[in-house]
Amino acid sequence: MHFDITTAIGMLGGVFYLASHYMKNMVPLRVLALASSALLLLFSVLHTHFDITELIVLPEFILNSILLPINAKRLTEIIRLTKQVEQATVESPVSEWLLPHMHLRKHKAGEVLFRKGDVADEIVYVASGKLKLQGIDHCIGPGELIGEIGLFSPEKVRTLTVVCDTDCELYQMTDEQMYRLYYQNPKLGFFFMRLIVERLLRDVKRGMIEPGTV
Repeated sequence: MHFDITTAIGMLGGVFYLASHYMKNMVPLRVLALASSALLLLFSVLHTHFDITELIVLPEFILNSILLPINAKRLTEIIRLTKQVEQATVESPVSEWLLPHMHLRKHKAGEVLFRKGDVADEIVYVASGKLKLQGIDHCIGPGELIGEIGLFSPEKVRTLTVVCDTDCELYQMTDEQMYRLYYQNPKLGFFFMRLIVERLLRDVKRGMIEPGTV
């Protein structure tokens, strides 16, 4: 095999690709994957001597043309999340660091958000409207989060039925999304812990027998 600069670029791209699979931290993983795609694209271009007709049917060129923007987008998201977490403080409201990663859904008054005994697989932030916790005659209003305790409880089930007392705009995040964010930036664990402790303290002050484990 004739070893030249083109071959070296291709081999380096392959090394970066393999190295990305051994990374546990998401930032270096995406950086290596991004560098790998860029180098392998360059290798394809040089290897075909800039022949467009060959490039557009070359599998590795097509694959890395797709992977490059995907990895760039994911790296941008991770960096943005990291900056948000680093800038957040203990007093920072949930809307500043969690809301951008949640999905908005609108619910009508009377709609059941979840029932007692349902699997706890998401957290909910109330942007507008009120949620009623049936059985304890308590309402959750704008700016409050609900469902985070049930998500981390051993049984992972809802202990209360929650109904939309009014029309509501709710931001929701699944447990899978939360774990992915935590994997991208373990510092998020501190903020989730803070949310749970604050919720428990509020519930204890209200004198609830079963502190808000919805």
